[in-house]
Amino acid sequence: MIRPILITLALAGLPALAAAQAQVAFGSLQQDTSAPVEVTADALSVNQSDGTALYTGNVIIAQGEMRLAAPRVLVVYAQEAGRIERLEATGGVTLVSGEEAAEAERADYMIEQGQVVMRGNVLLTQGPNALTSEQMTVNLDDGTAQLAGRVRTVLQQGGDN
Repeated sequence: MIRPILITLALAGLPALAAAQAQVAFGSLQQDTSAPVEVTADALSVNQSDGTALYTGNVIIAQGEMRLAAPRVLVVYAQEAGRIERLEATGGVTLVSGEEAAEAERADYMIEQGQVVMRGNVLLTQGPNALTSEQMTVNLDDGTAQLAGRVRTVLQQGGDN
């Protein structure tokens, strides 16, 4: 049985190779999770009985410098009126923060925890470097991400051209 390896990257923010887990920097800025959340979409359906709202078609969620795009986003409201508990994006999701971008099949954004969990064929690009995994958990408070599952890293060697 292979035990998970946790790698903390300290040199120049470069990703490293890992068998099961890796921790990397994500986003050039820490995210203010108390900032307003703006959602735009082609359509909105509100369900008062279960406290959800479903945005469909070209959905874009913005909070500070972070952008999340997906075909479908379910907004789950907390017991407190007007507070969003989490956003569930499905159908192919793109998350952009600073100059970095991540793609996955789905993403769950837990607003109070300041955490985005992306699942299914995750691809993270950081400049010319790329990482893939089955799951990535982004901590928006400190700007780090942890990748789990089969992690693969491609590092481009820079040259002085």
